[in-house]
Amino acid sequence: MSKKTDVVVIGGGYAGVMAANRLTQRDDVAVTVINPRPLFVPRLRLHQLVGGTHDAVVDYEEVLAVGVRLIVDSVTGIDAAGRTVTLAEGGSLRYDYLIYAVGSGSAGPRVPGVAEFAYPMATLEAAQRLRSLLFDTPMTAAVTVVGGGPTGIETAAELAERGRNVTLVCGGVLGPYFHPRARRTARKYLAELGVDVLEGPDASVAAVTREAVELGDGRTLASEVTIWTAGFGVPDLAARSGLSTDPAGRLRTDETLTSVDDERIVAAGDSAAPSDLPFRMSAYAAGCLGAHAADTVLSRIAGEPPAPIDLSFSAMCVSFGRRTGIFQLAHKDDTAMRLYFSGAVGKKLKELSCAFSVRHLVTEARKPGSHSWPKDGKHRPALLRAQRGSTAAPVA
Repeated sequence: MSKKTDVVVIGGGYAGVMAANRLTQRDDVAVTVINPRPLFVPRLRLHQLVGGTHDAVVDYEEVLAVGVRLIVDSVTGIDAAGRTVTLAEGGSLRYDYLIYAVGSGSAGPRVPGVAEFAYPMATLEAAQRLRSLLFDTPMTAAVTVVGGGPTGIETAAELAERGRNVTLVCGGVLGPYFHPRARRTARKYLAELGVDVLEGPDASVAAVTREAVELGDGRTLASEVTIWTAGFGVPDLAARSGLSTDPAGRLRTDETLTSVDDERIVAAGDSAAPSDLPFRMSAYAAGCLGAHAADTVLSRIAGEPPAPIDLSFSAMCVSFGRRTGIFQLAHKDDTAMRLYFSGAVGKKLKELSCAFSVRHLVTEARKPGSHSWPKDGKHRPALLRAQRGSTAAPVA
């Protein structure tokens, strides 16, 4: 009986589950997913968990392919030379190939008082703690949401729709991804919900206290609950394990998503930095990168050269409570078009996007190798050429 190839996937999010499911195309591959919790978390729903309209969990039996082994634990170290990972609960696990899909979480606090007095919500546990806190907080209490990106907007809207007194501090422009036309619509929706939106450089947060948010221009906002959604960070597992990372901590890879240090390690999702030009953090990109990471491993097992990643973007969507939304169409290079869908149609498209982010995993579990995504073949190669040109040594 021939020995199976052992592939270990660190992380059971969108990228990790997609990669694990896709690897089951081969019967001679044994796939193990290591994840710190026993439930899959559709992170696109965390703002609804905070608002009390969704549990934001799915049983792994629904999304993980039959035959994939799930270990509920955390990885504390990667020994690339020995091809093993160390587990927090004790012991280690050997691999032939490793897929690094540890995802992302809240950015490390750089503003005084954030660690002590602000509440993140980038993980299931953090969102659950925040939900419990809000349950015990009067509806009239002042709530401040910091961060003008999709998570901040959706959280502010969700809470305001439930009757909360919400201020959204953007620290810059509201919804920086939006086309200006869509941004005007976003401001209108938030105003209709009663959200007080603070934009511009003067609306940056200088400090957070137990009962207030201090802005860069000297203003102080009363805030009984301060929610921090500004920025994302990635776990430092790769750096702690001696692997090359970019300044944000993502694993540095080539265009096939293979680690620049070891061809047996492949990255996927938010924690991957191909050619130091990482893709925008999103569930959509995570799923596509997870599938490509699996394809890279399968190519290597088959003795074939892996292909470079080719991924284009088509949209970015944001909900404003349970009744309305904006579905911003995008060019292939991930810049916003003038065209967008709003209102009930935008909300319906947003809801479909959330549903499909999980449904794609289910489909891949049942029919491994079936997931496909829009390709580009133009903009990323141009970025890579420009990057090489900017780093070329000057001619004497």
